[in-house]
Amino acid sequence: MTKTVITEEIKKELMSFLERDSDAELIHTYLYFVQLKFDLSPVVFPKEKIIYQSAQDAIRQLEKENKLWREAEIKIGFGNQSVNAQTTKIYICPFTGKVFGDNTCPNPQDAIYDWLSKCPENTERIGGLPAKRFYISEDPEVIKSYADKVKHKEPITKIVFSSVLNGRLFNSKEAVIQDFKSNYLKSLSLFEVQNQNRFQIEEQFLAFIQKQLAEDKIGSFVEALAEFPEFVPFIERWLE
Repeated sequence: MTKTVITEEIKKELMSFLERDSDAELIHTYLYFVQLKFDLSPVVFPKEKIIYQSAQDAIRQLEKENKLWREAEIKIGFGNQSVNAQTTKIYICPFTGKVFGDNTCPNPQDAIYDWLSKCPENTERIGGLPAKRFYISEDPEVIKSYADKVKHKEPITKIVFSSVLNGRLFNSKEAVIQDFKSNYLKSLSLFEVQNQNRFQIEEQFLAFIQKQLAEDKIGSFVEALAEFPEFVPFIERWLE
């Protein structure tokens, strides 16, 4: 049996954990130890009902499957735009670059629908009617592109990034990823991961958990903990 080593820092964290929850059972305490030892930060992606070992693992896998972002091309029209320094959300015509801001138009969503129905460059049709396809962005960098008072004889194009999850535009892939981390992932403890049955655990993460829950590893943890007198009362309760 490989001897388990409990560092001074982890020892303090474990004691703090048991002081907060003196009724914690052995498996709960052991999984908290594993989480500390391997510096784990599990997250669940509710939309696809999958638990990953970390946000970085989720991002890596979803990028590989092209489920996070796509490149998009927008037009930035010439002349005065309905965007200024106070604008926080814009609605963009993909055909001409005409844009409506949340603070410069009474109802920008109605305005973009009305514009698309009459837009001379909109040749897309659905059921014989002009398509109402448009972009939305709340990214300050994308908004700034329209707010800048630069005049061109013709609309210019710019490559941006569209979130696969909500369709909104961002100036960079990093901004899409930050939006994903902030709005689509939920942190879990390792104990919560082990005791839930609603979500699928990512394959490699599941294999890691199963390996850590081997009986000899749990026994080694108890033996290591028993070397510290302050943990003996908890171990005695577990053994009962």
